[in-house]
Amino acid sequence: MRRFRLRWLLLIVFCYPLWSAADSIEPAAITIIIDDLGYNLNQGMRAVALPGPVTFAVLPYSPHSKKLAEAAHNRDKEVMLHMPMDNGSGLSPGPGVLTAKQDQTTFRQQLEQAIQAIPHLQGINNHMGSSLTQNTQRMKWVMASLKNRSLYFVDSRTTALSVAGATARRQHIPSLERDVFLDHDPTPAAIDKQFKRLIKLAKKQGSAVAIGHPYPSTLGYLENVIPKLDAMGIFLVSPSGLLMLKQAKTRNTETHSDKALVIAALPTNRSHCTITEQLERRIVTC
Repeated sequence: MRRFRLRWLLLIVFCYPLWSAADSIEPAAITIIIDDLGYNLNQGMRAVALPGPVTFAVLPYSPHSKKLAEAAHNRDKEVMLHMPMDNGSGLSPGPGVLTAKQDQTTFRQQLEQAIQAIPHLQGINNHMGSSLTQNTQRMKWVMASLKNRSLYFVDSRTTALSVAGATARRQHIPSLERDVFLDHDPTPAAIDKQFKRLIKLAKKQGSAVAIGHPYPSTLGYLENVIPKLDAMGIFLVSPSGLLMLKQAKTRNTETHSDKALVIAALPTNRSHCTITEQLERRIVTC
């Protein structure tokens, strides 16, 4: 199953310029990351059971971190390290926190140990970190460790002054930035408002990244809404998938006559198709 999904994603990426030229309908992509996994096993397992490629950011050294990371991986979900970073407010981000007071050796050892503590990692994002993510030198140290391990970085943007995303780009680290927090206010009405904002941004920008938490209200909302994404013209991808799609959009490609002829022969009226069906048809043409 994992091999099939990877093949499906690779076909989407490399065929993207062809289908976007052939169709007026271009589905928007969203990425949903659930933070703070590791302390509540029941809610963590409920989160991992969410449909689709939802991604899970696991806190290092938490009681259920390894079990939840394994459970997510076994369901073909992407796993991230939710790395505690200094927030400057005196609130404790938890064990393994990175701070500006640490020298480079201590800092990078702390990060390496946290990376090793969570199995199946493909990337990291910051837990708290409103202070540390403003520190360019410390963010360079983070990116150097990620480069050695071929991991991506997602800037949670807990502060508008964060330099983490910009530092990642300068260091040529695959990176994304959070667009929407789903549940800063965990009431159902507020989550719905934020999710609608996510969809609006995705349709405007082509993609958008949301971060939520394993609150019962958030999980209940996502259990209900994710199966409806197809009808909204939205498809859900992991951070790795979104990074690949972004690369495909910016890549200069040459149109090959044989592929163009195949696409031209396809029906042009696809309004009756779901987004998934449209993607499947486009894949067949490549």
